[in-house]
Amino acid sequence: MDYFEKLDNNPYQDLKWNVPEQKWGLVNIVGGNKQNFKTEIRIAEYMIGAYPIKEAWVIFPDVLKKDLPNLPNFKFLPATETGSFAESQELIDVFNAADYNLVLGDLSRNSITGKAIASAVKSSEKTTLITRDAVDLLADNTPERWLMNENVVIIASVMQLQKVLRAVYYPKMLLASSSLIQVAEILHKFTLSYPVSIVTLHSGQVLIATRGVVKSVALEKTNYLPINVWNGEMAAKIAGMNLYNPSDFIGAAIAAIVA
Repeated sequence: MDYFEKLDNNPYQDLKWNVPEQKWGLVNIVGGNKQNFKTEIRIAEYMIGAYPIKEAWVIFPDVLKKDLPNLPNFKFLPATETGSFAESQELIDVFNAADYNLVLGDLSRNSITGKAIASAVKSSEKTTLITRDAVDLLADNTPERWLMNENVVIIASVMQLQKVLRAVYYPKMLLASSSLIQVAEILHKFTLSYPVSIVTLHSGQVLIATRGVVKSVALEKTNYLPINVWNGEMAAKIAGMNLYNPSDFIGAAIAAIVA
């Protein structure tokens, strides 16, 4: 399996030198609804502290405008009656205005918001990382279109990825009972069929796949436990390293997460 490698160390440590000393880059942290929005604020604060990002915009539905302080990095876009994002040209424009988009979720499972986020992701000319419940929402909304955007990164569980595969009638199944080799083979073939990059967790290994290449690193060699892989922080670290290493996603992801 020349496309799959289990790493015993971090050969990408030097990529951290590509992080500039001066502040550079605009990152969008997208998500929230009228019930849930704290994760987006927490991750924005984390990214500003961890990386020399010049600006980190937190993109909220405008139903939250009355509940949040008028901070310059809070951007409010049209919302549905249920309090999540509505379809708008403004949303698409915001995605393309940034150097990197991190779609964190907390989006509520309604079809209007699903179409709105799917349209923005499909149209985005900038790297767009989707994670948490945003993956579930987008799996239900024209995945065959946004999966063809080479700027898309997916950080998701095996079960979430199976939803995506099922939605595009992919002939292979990802199961919790699948072996590590089986999962690596599916990621290999899927990322050859669709030009996205994928990060998932299986059998105690974090797997990173792009353009048919799959590498994995033991979770015990990272800064994470299974319980906190999906709270948004790992996605934020990967986004930060990928921002400054746009041509090497696998290297950026491993450099971000390995202890």
